[in-house]
Amino acid sequence: MFSKLVAPHGGRGLVCALLHGNERAAELEKAKGMKQLEISDRAKGDLIMMGIGGFSPLDGFMTKADWKGVCENFQMADGTFWPVPITLDVDKSEGIQAGDEIALVKKGEIFATMKVVEAYEMTAEDKKWECEKVFMGEGEESVGGNFWKIAPEDHPGVIMVQNQKDMNIAGPVKVLSEGEYPKDYPGVYLTPAQTRRMFDERGWANVAALQLRNPMHRSHEYLAKIAVEVCDGVLIHSLIGNLKAGDIPAETRVQAIEILIDKYFVRENVINAGYPLDMRYAGPREGLLHATFRQNYGINNMLIGRDHAGVGDFYGLFEAQEIFDRIPKTGDAAKDLQCKPMKIDWTFYCKECDGMASLRTCPHDKESRVILSGTKLRKALSEGAEIVDHFGREEVLDHLKIYYASLTEKVEVKMQGAASGDSM
Repeated sequence: MFSKLVAPHGGRGLVCALLHGNERAAELEKAKGMKQLEISDRAKGDLIMMGIGGFSPLDGFMTKADWKGVCENFQMADGTFWPVPITLDVDKSEGIQAGDEIALVKKGEIFATMKVVEAYEMTAEDKKWECEKVFMGEGEESVGGNFWKIAPEDHPGVIMVQNQKDMNIAGPVKVLSEGEYPKDYPGVYLTPAQTRRMFDERGWANVAALQLRNPMHRSHEYLAKIAVEVCDGVLIHSLIGNLKAGDIPAETRVQAIEILIDKYFVRENVINAGYPLDMRYAGPREGLLHATFRQNYGINNMLIGRDHAGVGDFYGLFEAQEIFDRIPKTGDAAKDLQCKPMKIDWTFYCKECDGMASLRTCPHDKESRVILSGTKLRKALSEGAEIVDHFGREEVLDHLKIYYASLTEKVEVKMQGAASGDSM
């Protein structure tokens, strides 16, 4: 069957580094004799995405030329668009150099082997420069020149880069594991090949994605339904990798989405799925990354609303929309980003309109509006505070309240154990 979906990014089809069957078994055996390098959670997610084709056309970690081009111009050394560096940091004392073959390991599991083609130093100045390029933001409302006065202490993405080791190593990988995701999220963890097949089977050619890392509230629901009206279907695509402390676990969020779809969507027009990355907290650039790998999943429209991938108050409310207008174009469809932003204005529930609305459709004053955000919802739930009407669907809020009640019970049990001298 001929597919009408957007082509994978990079012009090489889906580039999948994941090995199977006898080839995988042979590489696992070979890896046992290699130098083993313990990797971060972020690198684990990156490897899985390279394995399943989510990071096409990447087949390994970036060279210094790629790293520099991505930071400076949104382009790898060959001119292919890419918005955020995909690098692997190591301690210089490991002694890894070009020509080495190493095994990449996480908590005893071999996730991949790697042929090192380059090892390059990352000085404090290099890291600072990367942070300025990737995390600073360029919109009128972003923190701009005040960035270094507040970012190192408060910006989780900057902290991550600053804490990286003093070298990066580059080279192609052979991926040997998809980690816990197939087992823990059956039917939700989907590869690009699987989503493309599902879209083709449904006859979808024009597909939108809704990015989620928070529970789905009424504003998210509204965005998804706007996309359903103008596209063939929507992939509600949740991050199921690691988040920061205090965020709601993926399993709870995925279940909440399923409750919402069952009661408030035409199921044939929506797919609930997850992808295995950690947040990078790269603000507008992370919005571009979301669009880039969604293209590999077969998606040609990325919903970008207010403060997409926002971090605290570091970015302007619509900076993640504006950045799409600033990225370079080569004129080569294979190298340029083909997934386009669906730019949606600030959405909210309006009591006067008696429904969901946006700044483009609602004429009423702010006192009539229920402003929705994942941060406000998490804060209210964690504090047991009253949640204002129309913030979320009652069925979803009840599900989330059960999760927060379980946290309180665990704390109480732990405190009782400590008081009685039991070790927990």
